[in-house]
Amino acid sequence: MMRKGLFVTATDTNVGKTFVSAALMRRFRGERPMKYWKPVQTGIEVDDDTATVERESGCGEDEIVRDGVRLARPLSPHLSARLAGVTIEMDKLLTIFERERPNVVEGAGGVLVPLNDQELMIDLVAALGLPAVIVSRDALGTINHTLLTIDALRRRGIEVAGVLMNEVPFTAAPPGNAAAIAKYGEVRVVTIDELGEFL
Repeated sequence: MMRKGLFVTATDTNVGKTFVSAALMRRFRGERPMKYWKPVQTGIEVDDDTATVERESGCGEDEIVRDGVRLARPLSPHLSARLAGVTIEMDKLLTIFERERPNVVEGAGGVLVPLNDQELMIDLVAALGLPAVIVSRDALGTINHTLLTIDALRRRGIEVAGVLMNEVPFTAAPPGNAAAIAKYGEVRVVTIDELGEFL
């Protein structure tokens, strides 16, 4: 059964969410209508994840949702917004989602980063009603970080579609990370080549 979409999150920042989002768009855009959306991005003057996904996936203009919160400083969303003199408003983000109906939604940072003084990224995931795929580093410490992320999502009633273990260059990953996460998290763990199973 094809899913209506996925929320791409991660155990941390710079783990590979944008890479996975581009891979999902590249894999499925020929089979079904697809749209990508990054609701909140910080550090926009350094990296533009929407432009990266557009370039790496070969998406056309009608497959990219550009509306959203774009903040200059590469900090947690709530802090970057505060320094910019703005507030991230959940209602406005939900209005964009309802209007555009994107299939691949990419988060910022991990699920417990604050969006504003009351809401976290996980609140946005829950409000969108999409299953989450967790991008995780295949490195020392990933078992704990990944299991905590799985637990946080499930406590909010959010379906965890699976975990994608992303290799970290120049790091010798301890053996057995994927097997331990699959066992203790009771979740499917895949490689980038198996990403198509999520949709």
